Amino acid sequence: MADRPWHRSLIKTGARLLLGGSRGHAQDWFPGLNIVQKNGIGEVYYHRAKVADLSDPDRLRQRSGETIFIIGSGPSIRNCDLTGIGKNSAILLNGAISLIGDEIAAPLAIAIEDERFVWRHSAMMRRKIMPGMICLFSVAVLRALCELDSHWLGDKTIILINDVRKPYGGRRRSNDAVGQLDFVRLNASGSAGLSLAPDRGVFQGGSVAISALQFALYCAPKTVGFLGIDISNAGEPRFYETGDQTAFSGIARAEARIIEHFVLAREIAAERGIDLVNFSAVSALLNYGFGYDPRFASTTPV
Repeated sequence: MADRPWHRSLIKTGARLLLGGSRGHAQDWFPGLNIVQKNGIGEVYYHRAKVADLSDPDRLRQRSGETIFIIGSGPSIRNCDLTGIGKNSAILLNGAISLIGDEIAAPLAIAIEDERFVWRHSAMMRRKIMPGMICLFSVAVLRALCELDSHWLGDKTIILINDVRKPYGGRRRSNDAVGQLDFVRLNASGSAGLSLAPDRGVFQGGSVAISALQFALYCAPKTVGFLGIDISNAGEPRFYETGDQTAFSGIARAEARIIEHFVLAREIAAERGIDLVNFSAVSALLNYGFGYDPRFASTTPV
C-alpha cells in the first residue's frame, strides 16, 4: 500500500487550507476519532463507538527495569546480536516490531507515531503485536488504525503520544506558550524540548525515537540504550526492507533537529543519574559525543 491513501492526502491539504497553521493538525483525528482523557487515562472513540481504553505512562514504568533499550529499524540492526536483550526491556520503533517472537521474545512496548507506517505495514502490525502489549501510539496512528479496523485496538494497552506543540483537540502552541509549560525543558535556543510528564504530552522531534526516549526517561531506569538509531543512513533500506520496498524517510533530512533533542536528553538524563548508551556503530550520535559500545555487535556481520 502507498505511504498515505489519496483521501488522506486530500484531508491533510484541506485541513491546512481551511483551518490554517494553528488548527491544521485536526487532520490527525478527522474524521471520526474522539479521545477523552484526563491525567493520561481515558478512552478512544471512533464514530461514537468506544474502541479502546487509554492507560497512563505508569503502566510502562511498572513493567520496566533498570535498563531500557530503544530499538529502531536502521540498517545497522543487521549487524547486531540481540540475544542479550531481556524480556520487557525493549521499546521497538516502527519496523523493529518485526523482531518480536524472534530476536525479541517479549518487548517492553511498541512505539509508532507516523500514520504512513500503518498504511504500509498494517499486516505486520496485526501479525506481531499481541493482545496486552503496551503500544505508544500517536493520534494519527490511532485514527489510521481505526479506519482499517476499529476493533483491533480493543485488547491492546494503549498509551497516547500526544504532541506538546500540536496537542489533540487544541490549537498549535507558540514557542512562548510551550516555554511556559511547567513540565517541559527546552534547550538554550528553544529549538528542542523534552517533556518530563509524557501523560501531558511529548515533543515530537523528527523521529519516534525522541518520543520513546521521553517515555523511557520517565521510567527512571539506570540505563537507556540505543540500537538501530542510525539517522545518518536513513536513505538506505531499513533492516527489514529490500531495495525495491524501501519507503521514503525524512529522518536524514531532519538529522540536526533530531540530534538537538538527543543532546538535551543527555543533559537531563545526567541530572537524573541515567546513562544514555549508543550501541550502533554507524549512528550519527557518534558525531556528538555519544560514543559506541560494541557489546551487541554480531560476530558474523551481514
